[in-house]
Amino acid sequence: MAPADTPAPAPASASASASDDAAVPARASADAPAPARVPVPAQAPDPASAPDDAAVPARASADAPAPARVPVPAQTPDPALGYLAVFRVREFRWVFGAHLLSLLGLVVSELALTVLVYDLTRSPLLSSLTFALGFLPYLLGGTLLAGLADRHPPRRVLVVCDLICAGAVALMVLPATPVAGLLALRCAVAAVAPVFQGTRMATLADILGDGDLFVLGRSLLRIVSQSALLAGFGVGGVLLAVVPARGAIAVTAATFLLSALLLRLGTARRPARAAETREGLGATWSLLRDRRIRGLMLLFWVPPLFVVVPEALAAPYADELGVSTAALGLLMCALPVGTIAGELLAGAVLRPATRVRLVAPLLLAGFLPFLLYALRPGPALAALALVLAGATGAYTLGLDARFVAAVPEERRGRAMTLMTAGMMTVQGLGMAGAGLAAEFVPVHLVVAGAGLLATVILAVLLATEGRDGADRHMTSR
Repeated sequence: MAPADTPAPAPASASASASDDAAVPARASADAPAPARVPVPAQAPDPASAPDDAAVPARASADAPAPARVPVPAQTPDPALGYLAVFRVREFRWVFGAHLLSLLGLVVSELALTVLVYDLTRSPLLSSLTFALGFLPYLLGGTLLAGLADRHPPRRVLVVCDLICAGAVALMVLPATPVAGLLALRCAVAAVAPVFQGTRMATLADILGDGDLFVLGRSLLRIVSQSALLAGFGVGGVLLAVVPARGAIAVTAATFLLSALLLRLGTARRPARAAETREGLGATWSLLRDRRIRGLMLLFWVPPLFVVVPEALAAPYADELGVSTAALGLLMCALPVGTIAGELLAGAVLRPATRVRLVAPLLLAGFLPFLLYALRPGPALAALALVLAGATGAYTLGLDARFVAAVPEERRGRAMTLMTAGMMTVQGLGMAGAGLAAEFVPVHLVVAGAGLLATVILAVLLATEGRDGADRHMTSR
């Protein structure tokens, strides 16, 4: 299934950007693909030559209308190229490189900070709390700070977020920083993460257009995030074998600085999306009051809530079976491997309209492999079930297309920040809930029960979202 586009405080898991068309098409129904926007020909200004204050219209006051946004050119993807078409967009290559650097920095810093806190306190509780704190501030940052993604120029938001992360990580390196300070700095990094990811996702729509290039660009960032789960901790482990924990953290500060530099030099200057600069939580709640947007948000949020259950309980399940640590590693890797394979296949082979039609079938089928756990399978069969469940995470490509078509352009950054924050928050809740349930019920039954409950909830949400989409389609005629 699909995490946020970055892993815990991270995911995807962000993103590609869309052209700013003047006319907004009628929103698609739940059963039909989002209508394609008319492609806008042209190419974004050379990012390297666009200073922050160059040719930028003055920001509108609360009483004045927003200045017209200059349409940002999108490229029409060649279906034969698939993911290669995304890399033909120069600005995306810079964003992709920055994403890779910040992601590696995040994963390695999480591991190194956990080791550092344990070395200082010898407390397993504080060590695990260090990792858990990566989830909790997502809800705070994603709600209170979501408006920043639309109220300020996106490049500025992205660069400042990276610099905040670099500064926080640099303070962690100082020997004088107490454990409480380390935990507070960890929260600071996690709080700005949803703003960074939401802004990047909305900016991808400016860079790539809100058509299939955006969907494939988002998919690539998620694939990198999933790969980081497999490789990032390995890189961190090797690094910690060579340098002390504080040294590894210092390396990650450099990755955040390099990410900021790439975004500053490689992305174009764009004005803020929202003309109103004083919008607060009311604008966030207005998004959730829209039935169409709320239904799509829930379809993004529910799968991560349950998909983390077998991963959170992998160690207890391996212990229940009495298998080796190698088998535990197999169980931990199975879901990300399936997710990567499913996204690559769907992005490279399926047409955009087909991906949209497959959203509901993939969501409903995604948790059925969890039911196999009711039979208490061995590690090989359990890993196969997790690979199959992960492969159905390709539903996110079609869901991305629906979401970007449903959200007004001036609210896009806020909506994507809120969506990202929700995905990460529910993962933390899912892990905690799985552990609590396993205190009273055998682990294999907890996983099977999670699969059954997720399937029922998703069936209800899909039926509701389908009716809302159909109603919206009828009223727009």
